[in-house]
Amino acid sequence: MTMLTETLGSGIAPVSDNTSLKQHLNTPSEEGQTLRGNVEKALHNYFAHLEGADVSDVYNLVLTEVEAPLLETVMNYVKGNQTKASELLGLNRGTLRKKLKQYDLL
Repeated sequence: MTMLTETLGSGIAPVSDNTSLKQHLNTPSEEGQTLRGNVEKALHNYFAHLEGADVSDVYNLVLTEVEAPLLETVMNYVKGNQTKASELLGLNRGTLRKKLKQYDLL
């Protein structure tokens, strides 16, 4: 687990049927942080600990740190049903399979 993952935490409450995902992700968790706020906090923390070190490819670092747990959580939620997962994520099923393989989730 990286510093970025640790900072993101797991303080997101479940979505009810009547709540849009975007609205839910912008709703503060019990700790008072939105998903966006947690990401911003993690990035500020990451940059604060660089101590002047050269860094590159932060975009891919963030995508990897967010995408892997997103895929794993969704696959658990849909009990391994790739068709449901691809619909939930808005991805083509082939793209989902490729990403699951990329993160050793398949």
